[in-house]
Amino acid sequence: MTMVCLWWLALLVLIWNVDVAKGLGVNWGTLSTHPLSPDTVVQLLRDNGIKKVKLFDADAETMRALAHTNIEVMVAIPNDMLLNLTSDSDAAQKWVATNISRYTFPGGVNIKYVAVGNEPFLESYNGSFLNVTLPALQNVQRALKDAGLEEIKATVPLNADVYNSPDTNPVPSGGDFRPEVRDLMIQIVKFMNDNGAPFTVNIYPFLSLYANEHFPVDFAFLDGNGQPLTDGAFQYTNVFDANLDTLIWSLKKAGFPNMPIVVGEIGWPTDGDKNANSEYAQRFNQGLLKHLMSGQGTPMRRGNIEAYLFSLFDEDAKSIAPGNFERHWGIFQYDGQPKYPLDLSGQGQNVGLVGARNVEYLPQRWCVLNPGVKDTTNLTDSITYACTNSDCTSLGYGSSCNSLDLQGNASYAFNMYYQMHDQQSSACVFSNLAKITTKNPSQGTCKFEIMIASGHADRTLKYRTNLVTVFAQIMVAALLLFL
Repeated sequence: MTMVCLWWLALLVLIWNVDVAKGLGVNWGTLSTHPLSPDTVVQLLRDNGIKKVKLFDADAETMRALAHTNIEVMVAIPNDMLLNLTSDSDAAQKWVATNISRYTFPGGVNIKYVAVGNEPFLESYNGSFLNVTLPALQNVQRALKDAGLEEIKATVPLNADVYNSPDTNPVPSGGDFRPEVRDLMIQIVKFMNDNGAPFTVNIYPFLSLYANEHFPVDFAFLDGNGQPLTDGAFQYTNVFDANLDTLIWSLKKAGFPNMPIVVGEIGWPTDGDKNANSEYAQRFNQGLLKHLMSGQGTPMRRGNIEAYLFSLFDEDAKSIAPGNFERHWGIFQYDGQPKYPLDLSGQGQNVGLVGARNVEYLPQRWCVLNPGVKDTTNLTDSITYACTNSDCTSLGYGSSCNSLDLQGNASYAFNMYYQMHDQQSSACVFSNLAKITTKNPSQGTCKFEIMIASGHADRTLKYRTNLVTVFAQIMVAALLLFL
């Protein structure tokens, strides 16, 4: 072996042994029109020293890429599969055989958890999954046991809205499970506790700020600058600790004071809202990592916290029902390049994220509104069509492209459609309003994207829903204010 090879081997060992904050994992979502290959993503994880990942399915290519890495994995069963796992006694056995057992060979995938559903008790679901979640959880854990995989634990990632504190006592010690799901939650908690599985909760301080314009900004962050909230002998300077302790009080009142807890999702978006930007995201995530590394826990429960950052990448095909920010949670951009400096060790080291390697992009071409066009009769319909079939969330109020004029807005919409359809010439027509240019039209904070060369122009976009159509119509209405 040459000295050069030895040097590279030593460098790779050093990279893989990069210290990250204790208990840190990341969420790897794949609702993108042009996703990076699983092999590229796994290399990105390794280059950044990330040893824990949470998935939202059990995709075969993803699992293959994770084999032989020893990265700890939480695989997932989507909500729309829960009914089948409940009604068919063999379905859970088949799912475990296909998605778990086949990858548990020596040196295979290091699977630790199975997430049964994802936030199935959200109030917005109107009880759709209330009757199927517990039976599905029971069947999956039983199937894991029957397959000799009892060490893999089945859990249910739940939104923090399954518990709260009453208005009459808005402090953590007032916490309890929502009355309409309390009995069911106790059954689920008991089953997971009996089987050694953790309670998995998704906590989003950003949403506190998003939902309430009067929410104290500093209290959303973990840098200790928030005005303290006093609850008996305890003081809270951030909403994360207060929220987590509200859950701990809820578990205590349910009879499970020592239930292990995993924070399944936590992070901050960088676009799509006035409070969603890289500065706030860096502040929040760096504060979180420092908090995790400290090992101090919360006032109610000292010790290490296991948490998965949400998320690894932006996902331009996610539903925007909760808000335009939903497509902008990544610590990396869609192409695997870092958005902002972030020290994953939480130790204040002068290190940053390592970007994805060898990413191939489409040619340096953009689709824009032709400034020489005089007849703009079809402009409104064209923008509506482009935004309905692509991602215009960066054009919204307070977002990175909010300052564009009418021509800029139209060009942005046209370009997103053009890029998402792999720069096909037929995707840059729009009633002869558009033209292709090799001059980058990006302005200030508004970046006109070039997609990576991994998409398929004939794919059926997952976000072609009425909600997106409504969004596009609202967006166009706002744009017309420039006319």
